[in-house]
Amino acid sequence: MQLKEDLSKTDMVHLYRQMHLVRVFEEKCAEAYMLGKIRGFLHLYIGEEAIAVGVAAALQPQDYVVTHYRDHGHALARGLDPRRVMAELYGRATGLSHGKGGSMHLFDVNKNFMGGYAIVGGQLPIATGLALASQYLDEKRVVVAFFGDGALNEGEFHEAMNLASLWKLPVLFFLENNLYGMGTHIDRTYAGGRDVYKAGDHYRVPARHIDGMDVLAVRQATREALERIRHWEGPFLLEALTYRFRGHSMADPVEYRDKTEEARWHARDPIPTFRKYLTETAHISEEQLEQVDVEVEQEVEEAARFADESPEPGPSALWEDISAT
Repeated sequence: MQLKEDLSKTDMVHLYRQMHLVRVFEEKCAEAYMLGKIRGFLHLYIGEEAIAVGVAAALQPQDYVVTHYRDHGHALARGLDPRRVMAELYGRATGLSHGKGGSMHLFDVNKNFMGGYAIVGGQLPIATGLALASQYLDEKRVVVAFFGDGALNEGEFHEAMNLASLWKLPVLFFLENNLYGMGTHIDRTYAGGRDVYKAGDHYRVPARHIDGMDVLAVRQATREALERIRHWEGPFLLEALTYRFRGHSMADPVEYRDKTEEARWHARDPIPTFRKYLTETAHISEEQLEQVDVEVEQEVEEAARFADESPEPGPSALWEDISAT
């Protein structure tokens, strides 16, 4: 990591805090799932925190975020209330979607967080449509569309890239390449090889490959891509190489991965790596970071308490939030 002159110590501590918040929140979710408080599928973002936080640090309030079902990290990095996120995971009425969406469908229009989507690649046409609306209304918004490597083989990816390029839409396609689509390595599923970002070439979409374990690298690359997009130069594709430290979901025992590979990636854990950078290069004290750790732990415990004490949706909720034509 290189020292960023445009970042104050306060800014850098905030980046650390946000990554640590995502990590502790996700660990609490895993605990709650094992206790039966969170049901259904639960896809954790542990290991990928540098991406969500780095991208969020480069966005403006009016920008849209659209993502996939591993969406907790993006939601927290975007500034959604951890209490309401946890309540949604618990299926409580105080949740972001009143307990009706659960883990894969977080949504907050006040933060322009336009949803997590459970269908692989299904969020990409929605992101492209939002970008078209932004362009048509001259709103100066950029749409960031997160997706995983598993979506590369879906038709929606190619349709979205094609239209976004043809119409020069203000959308940043952000590929979180964690090397595994469920339990299958990308080498077995994607014929294009390891230079995945070159998928943009066919659609004349400029692209870059970046280190998804380095929050400063993610922030800088996102800022540069967004600056280009805001000058009406059309879409951009960023591929961030990363690694999920847990299985595809809580139901996944992760028996398909080589332990040597896992150890190699754990050594690059974005949170302790950034913490070391802060103390050794940015001259931020361990005491200050320890205080951040304490505050984050308290915030997550409060989120869990809030979810525990929140009511479940009543029978009348069946007839609410329904659109009829």
